[in-house]
Formats: sequence, C-alpha cells, structure tokens
Amino acid sequence: MEPDEQSVGQLVSLGLARYEARVYLALIRRESYTAAEVAREADVPRQRIYDVLDGLVRRRLATAHPGKVATFSAIAPELALTRLMSEQREALDRMERVSTGLVSALLPVWSEGRSQSNPLDYIEVLRDPKAISERFADIQEQAGHELLSFCKPPFVAPTENTAGIKATRRLRRAEGTVRAIYTYDVLDDPAMMDNVDHFGKAGEEARFAADLPLKLIVADASLVLCDMPDPVAGTGATTALYIEHPALAGCLRLAFQTVWNQAATLEALRPARAAN
Repeated sequence: MEPDEQSVGQLVSLGLARYEARVYLALIRRESYTAAEVAREADVPRQRIYDVLDGLVRRRLATAHPGKVATFSAIAPELALTRLMSEQREALDRMERVSTGLVSALLPVWSEGRSQSNPLDYIEVLRDPKAISERFADIQEQAGHELLSFCKPPFVAPTENTAGIKATRRLRRAEGTVRAIYTYDVLDDPAMMDNVDHFGKAGEEARFAADLPLKLIVADASLVLCDMPDPVAGTGATTALYIEHPALAGCLRLAFQTVWNQAATLEALRPARAAN
C-alpha cells in the first residue's frame, strides 16, 4: 500500500469518510487550495468537493478563507488528530451508555424466553417431497466427520444426489467415515448397482442386508433424517423427521453399527449369487 493510501485508511479508521481523508491529506501539502485545485489534487469529483470541504470545516479539521475565490487550508495534523480522537471517545461513551441501557431492557426478556422453550424444537416434520429432498442434501453437506445411512426402496436416483457424492468425497479427503447399508433389492437393479459403484469410487463403504426398518441418515452422531411410511396420509405418502438430538442420534448410530456388523459385503455375496 502506498503511504497516502495507508494514511487514508488510518484516517478512515478514526472516523473520516474516504473523500474527507483524501481531501485533508491533499490540504496539508501546501498552505491553501481553491476547491477546484484540491478536487484535482485529491482525485475527488468536483460535484462532491464542496460538501467534503464543508464537512471538514464543520469538524474543525480545515479552515475556509473567504475572498473573490474562496480557499481552504488544513488544521495542523496534531490538532486535527486530537479532535478526531476526542470525537471517537465521545462516540464510544455514547455507545456505552446506549449499550448499558439496552442490556437492562433486553436481559429480562431474554431470561423469560429461556424458560419458555418448546420441548419439540429439535424435531422438524416434513411431508413435502421437495422439502425432504432439500433436508437430505443439507444433512449430507453439514456432515463433518461421519455419514451413516440405511438405503431401501424407493431409491434416490444417482443424478438426484449430487450432494451425496460431494459430501462423500469431502469426508473421505478429511479421513472421515461414509457407510451405507443397502437392501438386497439393489443387487437386481443395474442402475442402482451403478450408483453403488459411483459412491464406492467416491469413498463410500457399502454393505447389504435382506431388510431394513426404514430409510435413515445419521450425520456426526447429532443429526438424523428418517423417512417413514405415513399411516395417517395413506399408502404411498411419506413423512420424514429431521431431528437435531445427539442422544437419539447416538442411539441410532449404535443401531446402525449393529446392522452393519451383520450385513454382507458385495464380495461375500457374489459367490452365492453366481451359484444361483
């Protein structure tokens, strides 16, 4: 940064506008300037120069000299900076007084609000397919070190889960864990097997089970999205729950690990399927 630009930035930090800082630094270079001269010297638009000079004069950082053509000169830097510092101290004192009063007014409201929390704030019920899809992408993007999922029909098409591929690659680069358990239905679906292969190349570990209780994704043992048939809305309707609850997520993580330990790898299944 050039010395003048550095000085401009420092004057701005003391409360001057950038044009004011540039004009003041121009004014100190000689005894006096006309408005037009200082506008050229400071590289400030002519249509703005009188407003800027008036502001400096009001703040007692510059002096106007009336005449046939008015001229302007700068107040000595040590006095100008003392005045700027005084303005900053006065502003800070005002802010402290306002802040103290605001704290006194808001603290009782905040305290009352702490005792009126909704016990179910951590659960979001979703029925709109678009909202479920957005939450599915969100939970994958938020995962910081672990992503666990139960995958059962109806499956998400590979082209619809680009967030999952990105999250898998990101977590694996960070030495995180990405594991998925699929139902055997996948094995007879070429498109889904391509999907499994695609995720495998991104870093997902996959296993297979005959059945899974529900569609589920758990991120970092703290966030959960589970997809369940809706017994109220009727056949084909789905309700999803998005839950931010570490204790519940921890339990579901343990359930996942139990199923994972009993599930089969693709390599283990291939001989049996080839024999059939």
